Order: sequence, then structure tokens, then C-alpha cells
Amino acid sequence: MTGVTLKEIRKSYGQVKVLHGIDLDIKQGEFVVFVGPSGCGKSTLLRMIAGLESITAGEMSIDGAVVNDVPPSRRGIAMVFQSYALYPHMTVYDNMAFGMKIARESKDEIDRRVRAAADVLQLTPYLDRLPKALSGGQRQRVAIGRAICRNPKVFLFDEPLSNLDAALRVATRIEIAKLKEKMADTTMIYVTHDQVEAMTLADRIVVLSAGKIEQVGAPLELYERPANLFVARFIGSPAMNILPVTIAEPGARTTLSLKGNRSAGVPIEVPASDKGKAASLGVRPEDLTVSTGEDYLIEGRILLVEALGEVTLLYLEGPSADEPIIAKLQGTSDIAKGDIVRLSADPARLHLFGDNGRSYRR
Repeated sequence: MTGVTLKEIRKSYGQVKVLHGIDLDIKQGEFVVFVGPSGCGKSTLLRMIAGLESITAGEMSIDGAVVNDVPPSRRGIAMVFQSYALYPHMTVYDNMAFGMKIARESKDEIDRRVRAAADVLQLTPYLDRLPKALSGGQRQRVAIGRAICRNPKVFLFDEPLSNLDAALRVATRIEIAKLKEKMADTTMIYVTHDQVEAMTLADRIVVLSAGKIEQVGAPLELYERPANLFVARFIGSPAMNILPVTIAEPGARTTLSLKGNRSAGVPIEVPASDKGKAASLGVRPEDLTVSTGEDYLIEGRILLVEALGEVTLLYLEGPSADEPIIAKLQGTSDIAKGDIVRLSADPARLHLFGDNGRSYRR
């Protein structure tokens, strides 16, 4: 079973600690995506799996064998970079065949693999062209095809779509999704800062922050049940709204005190010992609706309206001047800047986080 296992993986550059004990088990055939803010360590971790960065401490296994001291060429991996890394003087065919020529594969085997990969990625008409004659999306597909030809145990993708424009990102993302279906037994590890890529491609997402794993789970699991405030804010666009509250009456259905001496009930169990403690109430912009009655969660003045056609984004005065409340309404709206609006939400869609940032939903 070709999987990747990380045990207490640490990385330091001198006195600077980058990764702080990463434990992760990636099974054969999984498509796992690493996400996190810039500097969280996701690309460093990917490069360590590839063998391009040394491991300071811990144990890394690929296909059941420890690879801490195994060079990249013998790990059975293939990596796709964001910069394509194609040879400009070689045709598409020769770029895809280069690794196999170095490995001294037979001409017939090289031709078979190149043409099979080209067929999968719809590159057959371009095999005789130079990279300069291709679009950005086509060049990235050549880079992916070169990786396929090596028949690796594990695919590594380092932000492969970040250099493409919006339309090409969508088209190439679809190609990667198709590739995933056709190579169902191949393990793939993908680094991105794009949530859409993560949510649509991943079997599991690994959320990293400051060199540590915050949560691992299926895309919708992270969206619907974030483990802490960091994941709650990071997953979802626009980000989850966070309101400061006090736990008034804990229990199976907890009563919270909100701004303006108002209260709200949430079907979330809180221990009696947390009565009176500060907490954070989370509500996603898409879960807010305009309320015309007295039953509402938020009231505020509209600071900005973004009419996008399919949806309308409302920005209201929030708990702090630099952090407005955002509501994402379907369709168009006649609400204007300066209006006072009340917003409500289904209590079952609310999230509650303790003073330590951890979710009360277990």
C-alpha cells in the first residue's frame, strides 16, 4: 500500500523552528491538500516529503519504508511546480520523455508512456510544439504529464495553478480532477492557498498554522465543524463572522449574552462550569438572512453593499471598526449604504468557541 506516514516531523533552520512535530497518515489513493497562510510551513513540508529539504527530527515513511536519508530520485515521487520548469528548447514530447531517457527506459516504453499521458491530458496535438507556443494552462499540463510518465508512487503538487489567470485555473483544476479519477490508486499531495481548489479537489484537507496542524478532515467536515477559531476563520469565503459573547446559561441548549443586553440560544452543550465565561459566537455570511421582526441576531448600519448579481454582500458595523459583519444574500437586494438592518440565522448553523479558541462542538 503506497501511502505516506509522518511521525513527529520537525524542521528548523538554525534557531528558527518551522515545523513543530507533524503527525499525519496519508493512505494510498488519497488526494490530500495542505492549506494555511503564508509562512505556515505547507510548502516546506511538501519539499521534505520530496526529499528537497532535510528532516531535522522525526520519521517519514513512503510505501512502508523510512525515507529520511533516501535521495529524491529513489523515493518514487514526482513533483509538479508552480513555475512549470519545462526545458524551453525541447518539444512537449521531449520534455515529457526526458526523465525516462535519463533512466534509460526503452524507446518503445518511453513512446507508450508519453502518448498515454498526452491522451489523458489532451496534449496529443501539441507533442511537436515548443513550450513558448503553448498557453500557461497547456504548459502546466505538460509538467503534469512529465510527472505521470515517471509512474510515481506519490504525486506532489506545489501550488501548480497559482501562475494562471482565473479562467485557466478553472480549466486546469478540472483536468486535475479528471486525472484524480483516472489514477484512483495513486496518492496525491497538493499545496495551495486557494480554498476553491482545496474544497473541490481534496479527499482530506490538512489545515496548518505556524508549523502545526490545526485540523485534518474532509472539506465539508472542516466547513461545518471547525475545531477552533483559526480553522473557522480560514475555511470559507467570505470568512466566518465572529461575535464576542458571554455564556449566560450553559447546558444542552446554551443561552448567550450578546451586545446590547440581548440574548441568543444555541443548541450546543456547554458545561455548567463555564457559566459567565467569555466566548465567541461564529456565523457564516451565507447563513445570515434579513429579519423584519424582533427575532434577530445582529443589528447594524450598512457600511458597504457589493452587488455581484448572483449574490449580494452586505458589510455591517461590527464589534470593531476594522472587522465588519458580512452577510451573503442570494440574488439582488434593494438595501443601501447607511440603512439599519437586522440579520438572523438558524441556531443550528451557529458555532460557539470557548475562551481558549476551541469549538464546543466535539
